[in-house]
Amino acid sequence: MKVLKDILYKVNLKEIIGLTDVIISNVQFDSRQVGPGDVFVAVKGYTSDGHNFIDQALKNGAIAVVVEVLPEKIIEGINYIVVEKTDEALAIIACNYFENPSEKLILVGVTGTNGKSTTVTLLYELFTRLGFKSGLLSTIRNIIGNNTLPSTHTTPDPISLNALLARMVDEGCTYAFMEVSSHAIHQRRVAGLKFAGGIFTNLTHDHLDYHKTFSDYIKAKKEFFDNLPDTAFALVNKDDANGIVMLQNCHAKKYNYSLSSMADFKAKVIENSISGIQLEIEGNQVFTRLVGRFNAYNILVVYATARLLDLDALEILTVLSGLKTAEGRFELVHSKGSVTSIIDYAHTPDALKNVLETIREVRNGNENIITVVGCGGDRDKAKRPIMGKIACDLSDTVVFTSDNPRSEEPLAIIEDMRKGLDPTHFKKYLVISDRSEAIKTACSIAASGDIILIAGKGHEKYQEIKGERFPFDDKEKIEKLLKMMEK
Repeated sequence: MKVLKDILYKVNLKEIIGLTDVIISNVQFDSRQVGPGDVFVAVKGYTSDGHNFIDQALKNGAIAVVVEVLPEKIIEGINYIVVEKTDEALAIIACNYFENPSEKLILVGVTGTNGKSTTVTLLYELFTRLGFKSGLLSTIRNIIGNNTLPSTHTTPDPISLNALLARMVDEGCTYAFMEVSSHAIHQRRVAGLKFAGGIFTNLTHDHLDYHKTFSDYIKAKKEFFDNLPDTAFALVNKDDANGIVMLQNCHAKKYNYSLSSMADFKAKVIENSISGIQLEIEGNQVFTRLVGRFNAYNILVVYATARLLDLDALEILTVLSGLKTAEGRFELVHSKGSVTSIIDYAHTPDALKNVLETIREVRNGNENIITVVGCGGDRDKAKRPIMGKIACDLSDTVVFTSDNPRSEEPLAIIEDMRKGLDPTHFKKYLVISDRSEAIKTACSIAASGDIILIAGKGHEKYQEIKGERFPFDDKEKIEKLLKMMEK
């Protein structure tokens, strides 16, 4: 339990009706979760407005409500707090309610279109193996020390986020590494958190169903760096033109990394093969089991971050040489026998292009590349034809299939992907909307030495169709099929 005025510390208050020295039980932004003595924060969301559920929250026992606009009927005994922005207020209130756990951790946030999950996972693994108790918040999973928890969002809501950070503090974690999505920045889920460092990986076409324009997408990412304190570091990819944009108006200590030009942290790719990548970083060579130029960036930024956090260079490189990729990120699932299979989360044009170009670079000869790919429903439709074209340009055979169609019809999504094709592609692809059958078909047409890429879902263990999540695991599916082929 907390005192209302204490959890309102640093909130931009406009008006108060009632008392602020009352004891409150909990903080909620979902009226269905409200209990006696709670504060209800009426957040204006992307699809609904919490102000429409104030009556329900009061019926469930709320004694205080945080609003942007006062309701027409003011009820005696209820405390009304009017603020500028309820989403930002919720985040700051959550920080205060959980006693600002981010201030008790060395918290590093990673944002960008691609590479976030791999970067935070490698950072967590690196620091854990070097003896630091650490926490991880990612798209794939959340980890507190050695305890793994399921992840439902790239960046959780402010209450869940601060609760997880508080658990990390309680369990003795020193460091925490988290993905920071553009949605979370725009919805101010990370407001009030104290970051020791912020990392920018890259920026390519994604989430334009939400942000509407690429300019708005850039602005959302940049906001994260604008809000870093001067005690933090900001580390950006110099090889991405948007890296320098992120540093404009940023008060943190500024650093960059690059594979292509002079930078604060520079790496050179010595060798790139299906078994791993050899890099030279600051005069030292390291071999890692991660594959591809895009993973060279991931390794470099992890190294740079660890150096900025005062770790020894040789210790960092020694541990990095033994780390594996994050689940579902260019994951070499099956390389025994005659067919190689790779699972990758690539669900943006740039990510798909990177993965396919990497496969083409590391294959031994002229092995055929068979790609199984789809696009998510109820998401950015503009990237569908682009991804369809990339798949056909860089693969020998493409099987267009269902990803997470959600409320849309799978064949309609595939038709959008086909709009990006030209006549030279028409003999290169198949349409099989059932994902299981698509993977089975890819296996059946693969000849000795061929490489199968299953793109789009990566670590996910489900397929979302018409509001339901059905069990589905790309890795499990293809492992079984290829083992059967070997018999």
